[in-house]
Amino acid sequence: MASSSMQLFTLPDMPLVKPGDDLAALIGDGLSRAGEKLQDGDILVLAQKIVSKASNCIVDLRDVTPTAEAEALAVEVDKDPRQVQLILDESVDVVGKRPGVLIVAHRIGIVMANAGIDASNVEQADGSEHVLLLPKDPDADCRALRQTMLERHGVEISVIINDSVGRAWRQGTMGLAIGSAGIPALWDLRGDPDLFGRELLVSEVGLADELSSAASILQGQGNEGRPVVVIRGMSFPASDQGADALVRPKEMDMFR
Repeated sequence: MASSSMQLFTLPDMPLVKPGDDLAALIGDGLSRAGEKLQDGDILVLAQKIVSKASNCIVDLRDVTPTAEAEALAVEVDKDPRQVQLILDESVDVVGKRPGVLIVAHRIGIVMANAGIDASNVEQADGSEHVLLLPKDPDADCRALRQTMLERHGVEISVIINDSVGRAWRQGTMGLAIGSAGIPALWDLRGDPDLFGRELLVSEVGLADELSSAASILQGQGNEGRPVVVIRGMSFPASDQGADALVRPKEMDMFR
């Protein structure tokens, strides 16, 4: 890693994203307001919510009919049975549960609380009970946006979609990559030398997660309205790897 410093900045006055919105156009407008232009090597970090909204991953709980399984599980975890049904629909495995939280393996592989479903910063109208799901294929969304920005701006950038998640052994949430394109999401340093020339045997860096966490500090968690962050000054090898490389296979998970 040749970088010794990097710059992060947000795009000002980003509008609320609606289903069908062109995220590339909104980002381009935001860059203009900031007086900035993308440069080769820049990394765009997008909050999951704007990607999900643009892709219309919105469900009204009034339209959800819970099964008997969801009804029983909802009693155990003290949650709305309709939300529990959505969590089960979005998941492949229930990993843990207690009142207030349901830990699942999401269909895209990530182990997380409530399948990433929530209603914060989701618009409601006319009695709606909207909640937001994760994007169907975050890595594909990153690849598509990366290609669009190349076509419109003529620059080779990388793209990350991040979300706020909790951690099994520590308090507090932090930014985590659920999608990426153009960077080595899991940067394998095995075989490289340390300061004394010894070969690194196990070092793999969760680069996309580290960048997601840095961007999350600027994005905020509440009403900040800063869903897009540009990271500049990083140096890394080109990669076609997606954030799915960061998911530890179940057979290697000692704690599940």
